[in-house]
Amino acid sequence: MTIRTTVEADLDTILSLIEQKSVNTVTLDRFREYQAKGYYRNDWTLVVETDGKIQALAIWWGMPNGDQPYSIDGLYYVGDGDPVPVWTALIEHTIASRPADAEPPEYHSFLDSDWQDNPDVVAALEPRRQAAAAAGLTQITDRLRYEWKPAYGLPPRSTRLRFEPADDEAFVDVFSQVSQGSLDAGTAREIARLGVEGAAREELDIYKSMPGDRAWWRLAYDADGKLIGFAIPSANAGGPVVGYLGVLPEHRGHRYIDDLLAEITHMLAETGAEQIRADTDFGNVPMAKSFERQGYRNFAVRRVLSFPES
Repeated sequence: MTIRTTVEADLDTILSLIEQKSVNTVTLDRFREYQAKGYYRNDWTLVVETDGKIQALAIWWGMPNGDQPYSIDGLYYVGDGDPVPVWTALIEHTIASRPADAEPPEYHSFLDSDWQDNPDVVAALEPRRQAAAAAGLTQITDRLRYEWKPAYGLPPRSTRLRFEPADDEAFVDVFSQVSQGSLDAGTAREIARLGVEGAAREELDIYKSMPGDRAWWRLAYDADGKLIGFAIPSANAGGPVVGYLGVLPEHRGHRYIDDLLAEITHMLAETGAEQIRADTDFGNVPMAKSFERQGYRNFAVRRVLSFPES
């Protein structure tokens, strides 16, 4: 068994595997688009080859300006026998090649809201979960996926907060404050890995690297000039997104989260957004309720497999 990165000559085989119906995130259109934009690369796409024949494939996603891939978008198998050890070897190969200080990779699956009622989906996910767990990705976080469309109507814009742009250091400071007591599992993992300020700076860098305009970012103040929180409208390869928002711990409990989300929605709608998407952890009940109050609708689930918090 040989593990190697892909080359142009593998393209027909890769496309034939993607074409097969599966629970993988990758589609033919997505693969072609993301490969052209740099989210998928040959050196981030690995195969297992036996006697010159490809038997398994792993497609990783990363930022076009990144040095390392960030998440698995697809695992495929056409060999005989159990795919779990083969997929495990593919995942471990990429993990082993990462610098020690690189952001830990994840495995993302995008699923229908009722996926647990579909035996075929459950059966397809299980060996992939086993392979990821064997490679160390044992933590499971399910995230509700929400979307807003113009037909749903705009939420009322805040009348009690004003929104102002700010420099990077101001956002590092507010990121650090808001992360205290955060219900977001990813935030907790990054704080455990990097500390509060380190996690804030990395988060800032991630959002600055996204296609969304940095000029959209806002800090939110009340009528007395007190800092309440922040709102980051953004965009990814799929279009406009609710990037990040947060309320300072001392101001929670007053539904300011609705004001922040409404501002993000209005700002993105003003750019002509026909769809705005967002995720929140199942356990982040306040955020989920805010999405629903502001007219967003749950349309799917993102399952994230990751390394456990250290």
